[in-house]
Amino acid sequence: MAEQTASAETSGNSGEKPDAAVVRDALGVGVAVGLSGFAFGVTSAGSGLTLLQTCALSLLVFTGASQFALVGALAAGGNPFTAAAGAFFLGVRNAFYGLRLSQLLALPRAVRPFAAQWVIDETAAVALAQPTRRAVRVGFAVTGLSLYALWNLTTLLGAVGAEAIGDTEAWGLDAAGPAVFLALLAPMLRSAIDRVVAGLAVVLGLGLLPVLPAGVPVLVAALAAPVVLWAQGRRGAAADDDVRGTER
Repeated sequence: MAEQTASAETSGNSGEKPDAAVVRDALGVGVAVGLSGFAFGVTSAGSGLTLLQTCALSLLVFTGASQFALVGALAAGGNPFTAAAGAFFLGVRNAFYGLRLSQLLALPRAVRPFAAQWVIDETAAVALAQPTRRAVRVGFAVTGLSLYALWNLTTLLGAVGAEAIGDTEAWGLDAAGPAVFLALLAPMLRSAIDRVVAGLAVVLGLGLLPVLPAGVPVLVAALAAPVVLWAQGRRGAAADDDVRGTER
């Protein structure tokens, strides 16, 4: 009965999926994204954070976009509070993932606080793609464990390597973080609305970069989403009015 319930709540595929297939898919995501931790370690060390601070961010924060945003703002000379605020707003999306995943995973209360640490883009994507509750749990656990372990290991290696080579800007490694972030973001821009929001955010962020303190343009760029959604809503309302006027 639990399997049938989970199947109805997920992607609508009622077929069973072998555990081996779920593990294979989850490991593919965990390994591919986990290797990006090296870029974060390099970027963080290049921005002036210590080895301990860099590793603590990956261990405790564990959401790549927010981590890159934080160290990027700090590297640009931004206020720590502004940088933290930008990272926080980027991480808020994980709370919405958690609302959905809590229903699908149906974990015991004692386990939920630990599982919450792994609620990120990648674990949500793998879990939501599964047809049954068992597959959801396996996909979430394997993705979370492999990604968390590898992300933290490569963060350590990147930070140690950055300290060993010295000036990361001289090697061009300061661009590694933004490049990885864009590579992870691009496949998510599937609809026209997604692309419009991303484009407007880029325009706002780059346009305000010369006139606002470091970190603040990121916060302003976050307004792109509600602005586009508001404009879309107004456009839809106008179209409905036109239809009703034609019917009359």
